[in-house]
Amino acid sequence: MANRPIFIPTNDSKELFKEVNVEFKYYNGFALSQKLKCITSLHESSSKQGYNSILEVSTKSSEKLGCRLSAFNLMLDTNDYGSISIESAFQGSKVFENGGPYNDIYTKDSLSAKRDERIKNSGSLQCFEFENQTWELEPKSAFYDWIYVKALYPHINYIKENLIKYDAFSDIEFNPKKSINCQARTCAILVSLINLNLLDKAMKSPLNFNKTVYRQTSLF
Repeated sequence: MANRPIFIPTNDSKELFKEVNVEFKYYNGFALSQKLKCITSLHESSSKQGYNSILEVSTKSSEKLGCRLSAFNLMLDTNDYGSISIESAFQGSKVFENGGPYNDIYTKDSLSAKRDERIKNSGSLQCFEFENQTWELEPKSAFYDWIYVKALYPHINYIKENLIKYDAFSDIEFNPKKSINCQARTCAILVSLINLNLLDKAMKSPLNFNKTVYRQTSLF
C-alpha cells in the first residue's frame, strides 16, 4: 500500500486548494503499465472518499489533457527564448550559491534540463531569476505555480471548457516527502482562481499573483 495526495479546488479565496491523502494499492515497477495500475488504484480509492472525477496530471496520464499538462510537455512563451517547457524554465531559472541561473538550460528538452549536472553540483538553491524578476524561496511553490499558470493563461477559454469539470487532480509521480512542486496542485489552484473570478487579477503581475494566491505582499 502507498499514500499519495490528491488536490481539490475550492471556493475559498483564503485557501485555494484542499489536499487529501489517499491510501491505495501500489504496483512496483517503472513500466508504464505499472504506473497506470497505480493511477487506477489511486483514483478508485479516491472515489470512495467522494472524488469521482479526477484528472491525472503527468506524462503517465491516460488522458490526453493530463499528459499535455505535464510540466515536461506544457510550453511557456518567453520574451527571449521562444517557447520552452515548464521544466526547462524552472530548472534554468535556479540560482545557486555557486552559480546560476543557467539560462542555456531553457533551450534544452525537459529531461535534459532536469538532469543537467550543474543543477546538482552548484550548491544550495538561493532563489529563482526569470525575465528580470527575482523569486524568493518562500512561498515554496510560488515561482513554479507562476510559470505554470502563466503558460496556460493565453489558453484560458480552453482550460475553462476542459479543466474545471474535474473535482480533483492527481500526480502519481509526486511524493511530498521528496518534492515540493506539484503540477496537480497547481491545476487545483488554477481552477479555484477561475471559479472565484480571481485569475485575471492574479495574472496582472508576479506581485499580484503572490498576493492573490499566497496572501503575501512583501516578496519583491
